[in-house]
Amino acid sequence: MRKQVTQEDKIQVGWREWLALPELGISWLEAKIDTGAKTSALHAYTLNYFESDVLAYVSFDLHPNRHDTNHSVACQAQVIDQRVVSDSGGHKEKRYVIRTPVQIAGQLWPIEITLTNRENMAYRMLLGREAMRGRLIVDPQAAYLLGQPRLKPNIYKDTL
Repeated sequence: MRKQVTQEDKIQVGWREWLALPELGISWLEAKIDTGAKTSALHAYTLNYFESDVLAYVSFDLHPNRHDTNHSVACQAQVIDQRVVSDSGGHKEKRYVIRTPVQIAGQLWPIEITLTNRENMAYRMLLGREAMRGRLIVDPQAAYLLGQPRLKPNIYKDTL
């Protein structure tokens, strides 16, 4: 049986925060905490779908720092679904969906993320309502309530 989460257990966050995606090798990433988005979205380019045994995977590259496109992280994850998603402009796009843990304020839990090219967007990731449900409280007037990332200098996988 799942423990009942109280208001005191929830993490208070601002409308933008730093988070990590440790299984993807991302030790820090600036994200917009987006209560208007149902599902989370992550910047990905050079997406390559492939199958191994009976499972589907996607490999992709990510620029974690929107101000530095010279450095990228090569990622790979199992595809759990494909969904048609409407963006804020009403445009529909079919996207791969992955499940990976997110780390915020020392807490770690699995979330679903759609992959899309966010190169021209201000934030490399949107954290949607499904990822926040029962865990976060958003203060829309505040930003970076959890502070700055600790591992800023070395954010890239050692394999690059």
